[in-house]
Amino acid sequence: MYRHIARLILYRDLGEDSILLKLSRIFEDFDQGSKTPAELTTRIYEQMKALLDLSTQYGFDHNLWHNYLTFVLLTNENSFSMTSEKVGANNGTVNHFAKGDFSIFKKLFDFDFTPIEKSLGIDCFSTICHYHSIQKKERMYNKNVSEKVQMISEKLEHAENEEEIFRIITDFYAAYGVGMFGLNRAFRIRHFEEGVEFLPINNTERVMLNDLIGYELQKKKLIDNTEAFIKGLPCNNVLLCGDAGTGKSTSIKALLNEYYDQGLRMIEIYKHQFQELSGIIAQIKNRNYRFIIYMDDLSFEEFEIEYKYLKAVIEGGMETKPDNVLIYATSNRRHLIKETWNDRDDMEMDNGMHRSDTMQEKLSLVARFGITIYYGKPSPKEYYTIVKELRKRYPAITCSDEELCAEANKWELSHGGISGRTAQQFINYMAGKNT
Repeated sequence: MYRHIARLILYRDLGEDSILLKLSRIFEDFDQGSKTPAELTTRIYEQMKALLDLSTQYGFDHNLWHNYLTFVLLTNENSFSMTSEKVGANNGTVNHFAKGDFSIFKKLFDFDFTPIEKSLGIDCFSTICHYHSIQKKERMYNKNVSEKVQMISEKLEHAENEEEIFRIITDFYAAYGVGMFGLNRAFRIRHFEEGVEFLPINNTERVMLNDLIGYELQKKKLIDNTEAFIKGLPCNNVLLCGDAGTGKSTSIKALLNEYYDQGLRMIEIYKHQFQELSGIIAQIKNRNYRFIIYMDDLSFEEFEIEYKYLKAVIEGGMETKPDNVLIYATSNRRHLIKETWNDRDDMEMDNGMHRSDTMQEKLSLVARFGITIYYGKPSPKEYYTIVKELRKRYPAITCSDEELCAEANKWELSHGGISGRTAQQFINYMAGKNT
């Protein structure tokens, strides 16, 4: 195995923590006879645990070895895979090296573990190649990654040679991309010394725009802007503002599910992370995806200055914001930044400064969102319409519309007032009670 790994060119940067790299070193020691069987067995079991942990995280099944090798191919960001993400498989000398690497992965797919298992008296390799995983709830693993890896793994199992592997892998790169951006829909970020790290969100909410009842004009405006963005046409940053529980966040989450297969990805960031915005954009501006940077429940108190980072990124910095990045934010405040009566006094008595200038600086943040969409609280009639539409998804709720609306009225009086969220919470209560 180590001889194969040593011959990799494009895919040789596996990382020091790579299971494949560590296994290759174990096999090298086995062939050289430089370690005792007990030492080799212990090291193998350590890598088996790492492989099982990875497989549990992503819900791999059947042949975990093949799933793992496929995962390596789909997530390894190198000059070839990154170029294939952007332009697909084109003729070029680099294809010679790529096919050479794929021929090595073909050998790894067909690797015979029998000699080391017999010598050490173990059966772990045979077991992981004929694995039956415990059925897990979807929220316990990354289903989106699992489905893609296992689909490609099955194709690679039946590939006859490196030419067929080349076609399968480059088709995937062109359709979905490479690395975590290719396999995942949404991300959070984490700061570390060298910059920003993207953390995949394993299971995003599977809501669609049709699941949000009402607000058709608002959804249409959001759809039109997002579709223009995906097509590379002129578009705007968007602020969704209005009353709590009206579906602002749901609308944005639904966009990800509607347009993921067209290259849309989403990065969720929080107010304290705004100083990382430039670093985030620097890492995603040359990727072949459309990124929405999503800011939920955005607002600032009078003493907070993080909004200045946001203003600089949206418009006004020296570097032009790339065409593949938009900012979508939700807020219960129309102006985002808390405004006081003192802001309206033109003069500061102590130092003579113009307070109106300060107010204009705060309000200018909203102006930098090209589109503002207002989500207002539904009327009682609209509230009852939402309740009646939602109950259609729960056959267990069998009461009449009149009885349902009467109970919905009682519910909203003691649960925060009229809103789409209140309607959903009421239906959840009724469904649980009648099941």
